[in-house]
Amino acid sequence: MKKILTLVLGCVFGLTHAQTNEKSLLWKISGNGLTTPSYLFGTIHITCDATLPEKVKVAMDKTDQLCLELDMDDTSMQTQMMSRMMMNDGVTMESLTSKEDFTLVDEFLTKNLGFSAKMLNTLKPFMVSAMLYPKMMDCPMQSVESELLKMASSQKEETIGLETVAEQMDVFEAIPYQEQMNELIKTAKSDLNRDKKELQDMLDLYKTEDVAAMIEFTKKSDNAMTSKYDDELLNNRNKNWIARIDKIAKEKPTFFGVGAAHLGGELGVIRLLRENGFTVEPVF
Repeated sequence: MKKILTLVLGCVFGLTHAQTNEKSLLWKISGNGLTTPSYLFGTIHITCDATLPEKVKVAMDKTDQLCLELDMDDTSMQTQMMSRMMMNDGVTMESLTSKEDFTLVDEFLTKNLGFSAKMLNTLKPFMVSAMLYPKMMDCPMQSVESELLKMASSQKEETIGLETVAEQMDVFEAIPYQEQMNELIKTAKSDLNRDKKELQDMLDLYKTEDVAAMIEFTKKSDNAMTSKYDDELLNNRNKNWIARIDKIAKEKPTFFGVGAAHLGGELGVIRLLRENGFTVEPVF
């Protein structure tokens, strides 16, 4: 359960509105008082092939610790997530939709998850949608973050996080429950076909390392979770991370792994780090 929660929670963060001219997911961070460079890598949270590129392995060898969005080694993470999965104020999925659509969602979830909508009724709809990610793939689900964790462990290096579980889960309090439910209904009505196609297109784009193409793709997405909530999902979090990246990188050379969405754009991590005095260069 912990593995599923940590991998799928980040999916909506993973490929949304990234923009930079260079086709690279790996960036070298130097200058601004750093004696040794750190590295920034855009990850994808679920994939069919999480094999790390050689340039990533080299960068991992040159750094002394791994920093992901969350500290995935934290043994309390599952408990923290579970405590924030429910909607507040007595809201239920059933109260957010018509009787007809709730019946449709109920049948869909029973078929795909083995749980009725009534059993999951108080969960945030996005959390229910996230449980469906393994069903959207035609292969066993892998994670780039998991591969980075394995490598850090083999090097006997510490893993830390840029934000807390509470900070990440609060994003889904900022996005209206109704919007989340509308997307779950769309998924049920398409019987996963819409979502399968979009996920596969995202995976194909990720392989190209072309974040400019990714932004064009997501602008056209029918899914409001990837097209309407830049501030909640990306921009506000990016701003919060910069001071943390600054402090961590100055303490020791660090390999930062965050969803590819966070790299580019006017309020992306690359631009914000440059504005704060760092030199950030693509690694090809």
